[in-house]
Amino acid sequence: MLNKIFKLNEKNTDVKTEILAGITTFLAMSYILGVNPTILSAAGMPLEGVFIATAIASGIACIVMGLLSNYPIGLSAGMGLNAIFTYTIVLEMGLSWQAALAAVFLSSVAFLIITIVGLRELVLNAINDDLKKAIGCGIGFFLAFLGLSNAGIIVSDPSTIVSLANLTSPHIVLALLGIAITLILYLRKIPAAVFLGLVITAIIGVIFTALGYTDSAGIMPSLPAQWVSFNFDFSLFGGFIQGFGELFKNIPSLIVIIFSLLFVTFFDTTGTLIPLSKECGNVKEDGSIEGINNAFLSDAIGGIIGAIFGSSTVTAYVESATGIGIGGRTGLTAIIVGILFILSIFIAPAVLALFTPSVTASALVIVGILMFTQIKDIEWDSSRIAASVFITIIMMLLTYSISLGIAFGYLVYNIGTIASGKMRELTLVDGLLFVLFIVYLIFRL
Repeated sequence: MLNKIFKLNEKNTDVKTEILAGITTFLAMSYILGVNPTILSAAGMPLEGVFIATAIASGIACIVMGLLSNYPIGLSAGMGLNAIFTYTIVLEMGLSWQAALAAVFLSSVAFLIITIVGLRELVLNAINDDLKKAIGCGIGFFLAFLGLSNAGIIVSDPSTIVSLANLTSPHIVLALLGIAITLILYLRKIPAAVFLGLVITAIIGVIFTALGYTDSAGIMPSLPAQWVSFNFDFSLFGGFIQGFGELFKNIPSLIVIIFSLLFVTFFDTTGTLIPLSKECGNVKEDGSIEGINNAFLSDAIGGIIGAIFGSSTVTAYVESATGIGIGGRTGLTAIIVGILFILSIFIAPAVLALFTPSVTASALVIVGILMFTQIKDIEWDSSRIAASVFITIIMMLLTYSISLGIAFGYLVYNIGTIASGKMRELTLVDGLLFVLFIVYLIFRL
């Protein structure tokens, strides 16, 4: 039956290989179970509720991907997208987390429509490639800064704006050890390096706590006896419905929010699914990719599922390459990943007790490095491109807003293109974005 459903023989794989690939992919992705609650709880959402929402939404989305597209790709809350959710929509723009969930729902529906009507290629080709890469790099910097800040390594300073904290504090020592350990594992190309780094750091943190090596920061991993206080909170389910009224009160902000989420989701998904589909051997002789549209549909549905259950945008994970690397070729791999995500609900108390900001800092820094590496492919010989990329990245950091970084980067790109006498290179989409961002900067709250 499994062979008939997933075409195992046709894909040169078997049930054992698919199960092992699913386990491998889950381990590579599972760091999100500790990181996402940390990020979204800063938006006022209950920590336990975010864990439950992330686990269930990820599990269902993976199963949908496996059944609908037969791709061995796992999905969960997207890194970068969760930062937009908390630090841009909620903290910077002042909206509630319910309104942010409503925005996730609308952007995912928009992504679904774009995919169904065939606009994906049109939009993809209309936006400058270097700006796409700049946004990814900027989010990488943002995530790394976020991790260092949450762990207390980087602190505010009235004289220099930011400064380095006292590195002898126990929770900072733990964070630095975690970053070093995870970086070593990553450089040694150890499978599931980020997850293993989290586990090792958490164990060290528990040892610190047991030995009494703690401080007043209160962000050291808890001992097992404290896990019993966990509350299985399902209150986030359907919370997005309450946010529509608030979201539609300011149309310019609404448009920018939806665009920011849709933009990052669109290009992150494209940059993940296409290369992974090639690794799976799904490219036909004529260059077309078998099942790619269903994979995009699955990703869009995943975002909708995330909003319904109470998570930031759920999307395809590049870490799926680990499972593909050991032979995963079909949707059975994705379904195994989904089942493991759902089962992870039963270890939630342990994960949330252990994966504190000091522990998860390493994941944010390493993921930031991974997102930053695409900077090498930017056309640095072009002054207008270099200026646009620079402004995009630095404004994300200095304004503490991903959407503002995108806005300023696009404005500089349009102005620079006109000033360089290359106005014909601008598309209708570029012009619409230029006007949209001007309106946003004038009327934003």
